[in-house]
Amino acid sequence: MTLRHFAFCFILGALQTALAEPPAAPKAFIDGTSPGWRALGEADFVNVNCATNTWTWRNGEVHCTGKPVGVIRMHKPITNFELVAEWRHLRSGGNSGIFAWASDASIQRLAAGQGRLPDGIEVQVLDHGYTEQYEKSAGKKADWFTTNGDVFPTGPAKMKPFPPVAPDGQRSFPRKSLSRGINEWNHYYVRAINGEIRLWVNGEEVSGGTDCKPATGYLCLESEGSPVEFRGLRIRELP
Repeated sequence: MTLRHFAFCFILGALQTALAEPPAAPKAFIDGTSPGWRALGEADFVNVNCATNTWTWRNGEVHCTGKPVGVIRMHKPITNFELVAEWRHLRSGGNSGIFAWASDASIQRLAAGQGRLPDGIEVQVLDHGYTEQYEKSAGKKADWFTTNGDVFPTGPAKMKPFPPVAPDGQRSFPRKSLSRGINEWNHYYVRAINGEIRLWVNGEEVSGGTDCKPATGYLCLESEGSPVEFRGLRIRELP
């Protein structure tokens, strides 16, 4: 191999690696410690269709019973933002989520007692035991979801998912399996800007999508049948 050929191969390999791996977010952003961030607490959220005791706030943590299925939302719709959240499930197979850009129409519908979850872009918060329970009850392989940070549209919402993509073409599956199991804390960093949403799980970017519709709306936390806890909620709203 000539020196010129070696140099060409080296540059080509570096370029391929750069294209395959998305740029890492600075640690300050992932931790929510750079300027412009603020902590989220009980005063920042409004109950939509949960019970009065579904969500309990204490010492910077919020406990959700999971019952009934429903959401709480931030007071006002937001468009561009970054979010940091830690979460852990307290029961095997636990299900929850974070909704970005939940539509005002769907929130009003839920508040009127019609339906349980909003239309928007969901960042999945799912325990690994859910796969085992699903496959046992359904009698088939769970190939349409994962437990490591799916991002997908709900209801009439739309999103062009980043690969790998679920068989139905709607969900962005995570490139890596990084979520920890029951009773262990997981770290999410969500970046939602100009209709594009990206998710980092425990420090690495794994999933997301673009061309989201809607691309403005409410940020919601989801109660979906099983106890879950959140802590370290921080947000940075962007122009």
